[in-house]
Amino acid sequence: MSDSRAWWKSAVVYQIYPISFFDSNGDGIGDLNGIHAKLDYLKDLGVDVLWLSPIYRSPLADMGYDISDYRDIDPRYGTLSDWDNLLKGVHDRGMKLMMDLVVNHTSDEHEWFVESKSSKENPKRDWYVWRPPRFDAAGRRQPPNNWRSVFQGSAWDYDEASEEYYLHLYVAKQPDLNWDNPDVRQAVWDLMNFWIDRGCDGFRMDVINLISKVEGLPDAPITDPDHEFQLASALFANGPRVHEYIKEMNRKVLSAHDLITVGETPFTHDASQLAAYVLPTNNELNMVFHFELMDLDSPRGGEHKPLIHRDWKLSEFREIIGRWQNFKRAEGFWNTTFIENHDHSRSVSRFGNDAEKWRALSAKMLAVLQISLGGTQYVYQGQELGLKNFPRSWGIEEYKDVASQNDWNRVLKQRTEADGKEVDMSDILDGFQRKARDHARTPMQWDATVHAGFTTGEPWMRVNDDYKTWNVSAQVQDSDSVHSFWKEALTIRKANDVLIYGDFVDLCPKHEQVFAYTRTLGNATALVLLNFTEDEVTLSLGSEQDWSTFQLVLVNLDAERQKVGLSEVVLLKGFEGRLFLKA
Repeated sequence: MSDSRAWWKSAVVYQIYPISFFDSNGDGIGDLNGIHAKLDYLKDLGVDVLWLSPIYRSPLADMGYDISDYRDIDPRYGTLSDWDNLLKGVHDRGMKLMMDLVVNHTSDEHEWFVESKSSKENPKRDWYVWRPPRFDAAGRRQPPNNWRSVFQGSAWDYDEASEEYYLHLYVAKQPDLNWDNPDVRQAVWDLMNFWIDRGCDGFRMDVINLISKVEGLPDAPITDPDHEFQLASALFANGPRVHEYIKEMNRKVLSAHDLITVGETPFTHDASQLAAYVLPTNNELNMVFHFELMDLDSPRGGEHKPLIHRDWKLSEFREIIGRWQNFKRAEGFWNTTFIENHDHSRSVSRFGNDAEKWRALSAKMLAVLQISLGGTQYVYQGQELGLKNFPRSWGIEEYKDVASQNDWNRVLKQRTEADGKEVDMSDILDGFQRKARDHARTPMQWDATVHAGFTTGEPWMRVNDDYKTWNVSAQVQDSDSVHSFWKEALTIRKANDVLIYGDFVDLCPKHEQVFAYTRTLGNATALVLLNFTEDEVTLSLGSEQDWSTFQLVLVNLDAERQKVGLSEVVLLKGFEGRLFLKA
């Protein structure tokens, strides 16, 4: 196996969703000065790298992933001087700052697109993907192909003035850049260098595997006969020139610096496709976010049905983790380890149990899982508190995300057209309550004061109802809290290379209640036991190892902390998680 070392491999990356982190000026929106005010909290937790979701100028059609100016800060968040001040505060504390690079598309308000749209003769016309319409047998104008956008409807929008369509894989206000144009690529290299020269330490690259589309943009196969527009990710994800372009990015920008780089790669579960972005011999990126685990509780093909829940089995969960833990290790493939981010609901509500009795325990159990897996650690804001999904009682008006609103409106339209009677949408809200991205975007819960101490004004989004008891202020003072557990867990991880670089072996691959595995590096071995159920479970570890030589170093049940030995047969209580190291 390869255990070549790098600072970003052992790093703990903390993702901040700026609009919801901390508001310093009372306007209801989190900002850069608010992040600066909480740097000591993040340093104390054990954070090495801050990853900021987009803070560039934006109309916020998709919460900042629609950028109108890559070289300026949106006034809602502050100024470039505020960013410089934040960076200094981060660096003064020995941490690093990672920016979100969103270059598959821009906002339709970006000056590049304004020029591109202005005339077919404009030099920037070819910076975006424009095509003439097609016409059906009746002479009616149709989009250039049948691709469906990620947020429903056609992936094409018509421009009356130039009588052509432009491509947008996401919302209409997010036109796709034409990466086949070398001027576009150079513009991207220039904006990356702008932030690197300013002191940025790396990039998370939004949907970076979508930048090359299949030549000719053909129709997608009809896989959903009930829809006019079809799922087309096979034609725009991991396209024919994507690796050529990322190699060029590495050669012209990344290779000159010691940066942390991670690509987001949706619509892709095929390990061989993802390997090409990461293997060191390819000179592309450090790692990628793949979403096979995050799609586990969605229907098959779940990347296209994110708001519908599917019951999952632990054997499925562990198979995915085990496969990726062992994938091309000898060739240097490196994992990202995460179970939360801004695009998914809260992990304790998805993979644990957020009922009052089990919430803290299962959140801590999931922490044991995450810190004991190989790969760079990514913690999402509030995960270290065990924040959970907001209640089912909240109505659709509380869901702010464009994906939630679009899905709601689509289904409402279908059902209203069907019979014209009062429409029952309770099943859709049931799915939203479990799966919507909105759950990750509620304001951070800092204390028990009004609006959880997030703002002195009116928050842009409602704070979860449980903030008076589940908040930072209460948890940092409680040695038995989820926060205190995360802090201890991260300290243990950093002190033991076996948890970062060790080999992975699943001890009982078919078990539907307990996930048990070892990590081994040289003479060091770690054993992890995780009960994913409410029930007590007796587990036989077998006699291959002398288990009496293992010492308990982390456990989520207080009564168990004094145990130092281990035998072949172990009784695990509901949602118990234990980490042992070979003495």
